[in-house]
Amino acid sequence: MEPGNDTQITGFLLLGLSNDPELQPLIFGLFLSTYLITVFGNLLIILAVNSDSHLHTPMYFFLVNLSFLDICVITTIIPKMLVNIQTQRKVITYTECISQICFSTLFAGCDDFLLAVMAYDRFVAICHPLHYTVIMNPHLCVLLVLMSWIMIVSLFYCTVLGVYLSSAATQSSHSTAVASVMYTVVTPMLNPFIYSLRNKDIKAALIRFFKRATIKGTIVLVVKKCP
Repeated sequence: MEPGNDTQITGFLLLGLSNDPELQPLIFGLFLSTYLITVFGNLLIILAVNSDSHLHTPMYFFLVNLSFLDICVITTIIPKMLVNIQTQRKVITYTECISQICFSTLFAGCDDFLLAVMAYDRFVAICHPLHYTVIMNPHLCVLLVLMSWIMIVSLFYCTVLGVYLSSAATQSSHSTAVASVMYTVVTPMLNPFIYSLRNKDIKAALIRFFKRATIKGTIVLVVKKCP
């Protein structure tokens, strides 16, 4: 038998956005603030919709799922990035890399399909307003969300994973990193502002939510002070 190459890949070297040590604290603070804004903004949307019965409609049901997916997308990327920046460790194990690719692709793909479902919901609301409540019934809404998950799970195993693992040699690593950051970090942060926080119903629901929370907190303080 001819001798072969039995070298096994145990990890990958992360190039990062910059190798300048002076920029590392700035990059860390930027991504940490982006992560906190994204999680906090999307959690506000979930709390507002779940706490207000007026928002229990198909459109806001999809928005809640979109907010949840945005949190999942950014959570698969940013925490690991922050740890690497803080510890100055630029290596990711093979298992961690594959897991991160699978989960980020899964959540991002579901995010895209859910946006398509939301577009269909608005199409029905605009073009068939009299039949909207009949067409977009709760059973169909849940079914559409489940279909978004099932479709992306069946697709990404044979397509996107191969694209990620077979990078082109002529492609610029810096431009790829910037493009990845724009898609995986900036987009989930902007979604709450684009789709929900500019919405009057969401704003009203948030105001009612904070008022109820303030009243409950005041009542608890009064009860504790009473002998």
